[in-house]
Amino acid sequence: MSTKEEHERTELLQGTLDLLILRTLLLGPVHGHAIAKAIEFNSEDVLQVEQGSLYPALHRLIKRRWISAEPGTSENNRRAKFYKLTPKGRRQLTLETRKWDKLAQAIARILRPTG
Repeated sequence: MSTKEEHERTELLQGTLDLLILRTLLLGPVHGHAIAKAIEFNSEDVLQVEQGSLYPALHRLIKRRWISAEPGTSENNRRAKFYKLTPKGRRQLTLETRKWDKLAQAIARILRPTG
């Protein structure tokens, strides 16, 4: 990746990364590398999740019991942990999405005031 492309990428806040991981796992169990790639793909390459951010976030979400991890085999026949959203994680996803929507609306009101 060129230096220009690196500068065009957006860094994620910790809570935002948690929300994106939870949303990605809503579709079903996925291994860590695939979570990062899904976030990158679905953001049209604007968001990039580095391993140094992803795995601590996954461990944090496991500790909160919002996700669980099970051993499995990846598509390239390697051992991998597959992460899965728990019922508690589904509830948290709903809550975090509402909080994100409220925050985004507040920021939009400041950036684009009406009247």
